[in-house]
Amino acid sequence: MGNTIPKSCHNPIFFFLYLFLLIQHSSSSLQQRQHDDLHETHLLLSFKSSISKQSTFISNWNPSLPTCLWNGVTCNNPTISNFTNITAINLSAQNITGVLPDSLFRLPYIQSLDLSDNQLVGELPPTMFALASSSLLHLNLSNNNFTGTLPTGGVSRLRTLDLSNNMISGSIPEDFGLFFDRLQFLDLGGNGLMGEIPNSVVNLSSLEFLTLASNKLSGEIPRGLGGMKKLKWIYLGYNNLSGEIPEELGGLISLNHLDLVYNKLTGEIPESFGNLTRLQYLFLYQNGLTGTIPPSIFSLVNLISLDISDNSLSGEIPELVIQLQNLEILHLFGNNFTGKIPKSLASLPRLQILQLWSNGFSGVIPELLGRNNNLTILDVSTNFLTGKIPDGLCDSKRLFKLILFSNSLTGQIPRSLCSCQSLQRVRLQNNRLSGELSPKIFTKLPLLYFLDISDNQFSGRIDSNKWDLPSLQMMSLARNKFSGNLPEFVRNDKIESLDFSGNEFSGSIPKNIGSLSELMELNLSNNNLDGGIPSEVSSCKKLVSLDISQNQLSGEIPVVLTQIPVLSFLDLSENKFSGEIPPVLSQIPSLVQINISHNHLHGTLPATGAFLGINASAVAGNDLCSNEIISTTKLPPCKTHHYNNLWWFMMVLGVGALLIGTGVLITIRRRKEPKRVIVENNDGIWEVKFFDSKAAKLMTVEAIVSPPPPSLSEIQFVVEKDEEKWRVEGSFWNEVEELGRVKHLNVVRLLGSCRSEKAGYLVREYVEGGVLSEMVGRLSWERRRDIGIGIARAMQYLHRRCSPGVIASNLSPERIIVDEKYQPRLVIGLSKTTISSHYSAPEVKECRDVTEKSNVYTLGVILIQLLTGKEPLHRQHLVEWARYCYSNSRIDTWIDGSIIATDPKQIVGFMNFALNFTASDPMARPSSHQAYKALLSLFRTTCSSKLCYI
Repeated sequence: MGNTIPKSCHNPIFFFLYLFLLIQHSSSSLQQRQHDDLHETHLLLSFKSSISKQSTFISNWNPSLPTCLWNGVTCNNPTISNFTNITAINLSAQNITGVLPDSLFRLPYIQSLDLSDNQLVGELPPTMFALASSSLLHLNLSNNNFTGTLPTGGVSRLRTLDLSNNMISGSIPEDFGLFFDRLQFLDLGGNGLMGEIPNSVVNLSSLEFLTLASNKLSGEIPRGLGGMKKLKWIYLGYNNLSGEIPEELGGLISLNHLDLVYNKLTGEIPESFGNLTRLQYLFLYQNGLTGTIPPSIFSLVNLISLDISDNSLSGEIPELVIQLQNLEILHLFGNNFTGKIPKSLASLPRLQILQLWSNGFSGVIPELLGRNNNLTILDVSTNFLTGKIPDGLCDSKRLFKLILFSNSLTGQIPRSLCSCQSLQRVRLQNNRLSGELSPKIFTKLPLLYFLDISDNQFSGRIDSNKWDLPSLQMMSLARNKFSGNLPEFVRNDKIESLDFSGNEFSGSIPKNIGSLSELMELNLSNNNLDGGIPSEVSSCKKLVSLDISQNQLSGEIPVVLTQIPVLSFLDLSENKFSGEIPPVLSQIPSLVQINISHNHLHGTLPATGAFLGINASAVAGNDLCSNEIISTTKLPPCKTHHYNNLWWFMMVLGVGALLIGTGVLITIRRRKEPKRVIVENNDGIWEVKFFDSKAAKLMTVEAIVSPPPPSLSEIQFVVEKDEEKWRVEGSFWNEVEELGRVKHLNVVRLLGSCRSEKAGYLVREYVEGGVLSEMVGRLSWERRRDIGIGIARAMQYLHRRCSPGVIASNLSPERIIVDEKYQPRLVIGLSKTTISSHYSAPEVKECRDVTEKSNVYTLGVILIQLLTGKEPLHRQHLVEWARYCYSNSRIDTWIDGSIIATDPKQIVGFMNFALNFTASDPMARPSSHQAYKALLSLFRTTCSSKLCYI
């Protein structure tokens, strides 16, 4: 018995000796426990002191409170003894910012450490694996901003290692797989890792989940992965892996999920994949795979999702697909498949999403498709399909996306679709569909927001239909044979685009067009419309493009068009408009393109605004003349009339008054114009120029070179020393004058500048606030949203309203100040200054030439940072990571954890635009004006700042 006193201890001497040793042992054990407790407390406080932004969650980490009662801390058996050991730390999603020390890894009894979803920065402690306790089982540092390389070494008992969604770079150590004998879960995805996957990974014999996705890994997939029999999940997508898919992967009989998307893999899909009997998800899209689908794939009866789209696969799809009775998603689009669409697809009861677009399929859409399926999305566009649209596509009552465009489909639209209340997006354009739209076809669908049936052979009247589509945003009936009056819409305040062009509509433009308050694009061209332009159109305050060309419209051009504040494109050509061109039409500041050709207009062509430098074809076919000395319109000069003496007297008097007034204005303007002044002091000879009258009176060269404290200065300002451009005489002052003329709410004003032989200085107004890069984590979603719109507003102003346009060469969050009203203020520097590589477009890195399109790219990166809270320490990686997360993950996997997503649809739209702005091809990006308008259109109803609509 462990506590029985030996018989020899019955002797009093031995008894007291035994008692003494027992007390000594207990005292030593007690001291050791006290020491461990104090040591653990010290390590936790060391971590707390390293945090630059203290979270309220750890505010009770105080020595006066028992450690086991601290938030996020778990101890073993906390109720049994006063001296317990810390076994777990969980500080996930607590908005913690700072550098991670190695102290937490040195906790002697730690089993689980979770610091995920915070704002931790800097490199991972290089000794974190070497110092980590052997008791550590679970380590999660995902969704932070860690940089640097992976630490060497390992922890033999570790079960879970998650370092995903950081900024870790470098290669995976060659011996990585030799240190984690019992690892079951490994996620290094969403970083910037490069090089090949080390062969040592195959030594992780206990591994069940392997994720290395969204890195920059290259080389071939190790064939040894096929020997890791416990693997259930492999995710290697979004890398640069090449070569063929190893046949050996077919031996992973426990595999449930295989994802190799967005790589450079070639060759055929291995026949051995037919052995993966437990496989439910197979994703191989966006590679260079060739050949046919191996028949063995159709024996994977547990498959739920099969996506092999965007490859170069060919051949026909066999009727064997009927064996995939559990299949819910089938993506085969973007390949070279031919033959007929298998009829057996109609017999898959769980099939929800079927996307076969952009192939070479021919024949008809299976007649029974939809009858026994659970269809939600059907896209078979851009094939060679014929025949009719099947009648039962919406029998599931869940179909919300129907995409059939660019085929040779014939017949009428099935009446069954009129009761498909779930439909949201319908695209049937560019087919041979015909017949009339009955009063029930597409006219009473509550969720329909996108309808395009253009380029078909539909006919008949539609003005008798009551178009009750409360969600409709875009509608195109273009290039059909519709006749009668234009339809009227009821209960709709969301329509953004209407295209009824290329039909046989007659009558007048409906007056209720003014009720479409969100309308941005209206195309009624090439019809038989008559009458005038209704004045109600001026109520469409968001109208950007108006095309009513090739009709029989008449009357004068209404002046009310000038009341549309964002009108950019106006086409009135080939009508019967008469009278003179309203001079105010040339004063619409947003108008960039106008066509008034082939009407009955007469008089003088305005020489300002959109008419300045207008093409001759845009004004031809009228009785117009031009007063321009050098004209691009080929119009005759306006005739000079003879008038009586009184007229000449009045003309001379008027010209004299005009000359006197002009002289006065020139004098005043010259007084206001910045003058270059030469100042000499002890530091040398200085050239000084001010753009602000108050600054010119109160500031001196000495104050600029050695600024006094703000409290001692009558005017607050900020001085920036220019290191390069001041040396170049012409370009320096030219650029400075351009910046000095910039006056915009979202741009920090340039007050003045000075230079000598030794240095140059830019003097800007002082803005109370903080730098955007330091404030992102503290801002609400609404403020981040408005800041993004403000940046876009400033950018489009610089590019469109300044002459010449100003390019922001060094734009980044470090150069954006958020003022006290949470308005962004851009600090614009001179061109050719240091460009932040983290925010610059790919083409800038090559040619160093910053353009409007590269500025739009930078805007996109900043928008991504506003959404995710991540800094682009690796520029290209952040964009790729965001693109990957957006296309494959839920919103909560990429949105900044501190954002309360009150309107997820709005946030998703924000990210969609950000990714559009960061397209790798500059030509694919919108202009700054288009970018600004796009953001405005997304937030038109919820923008919290009235400035969003300026």
